[in-house]
Amino acid sequence: MVTSRAANKVQPIGLSDPASVVPFNSPTSFRDQQAAKIVSFDRKELGKILNIYGRMVATGAWRDYAIDHLNDRAVFSIFRKANEVPLFRIEKNPKLAQKQGAYSVIAATGLIMKRGHELDRVLRVFDKSLKLVHGD
Repeated sequence: MVTSRAANKVQPIGLSDPASVVPFNSPTSFRDQQAAKIVSFDRKELGKILNIYGRMVATGAWRDYAIDHLNDRAVFSIFRKANEVPLFRIEKNPKLAQKQGAYSVIAATGLIMKRGHELDRVLRVFDKSLKLVHGD
């Protein structure tokens, strides 16, 4: 409610008052603006990643994961044990979307195992059965 000094009337603040109109989807604080810039996985992407993760947990190969949402990329890290370095990282980097592709699977050594524009194709790297090679 606003009190007008001239008429000493109480008037409700409505949509006609320009000071009270705030667009719904515009960030209002610095923290909101920073949160709007953070890259994250959407629900579909997370579902695809967690599907692969669940299968690998069932086989005993993986045990833990971490999700990081950073300013320039989102990272899904996969661990055998919580206190180790990640075995694999699945990254989404929108800056590379027009070039090599936004999605990549990176091994613990830093080797990019697969990169592409479609998450389904990139995740197929986990469908291949890895074989241990014995040296003679």
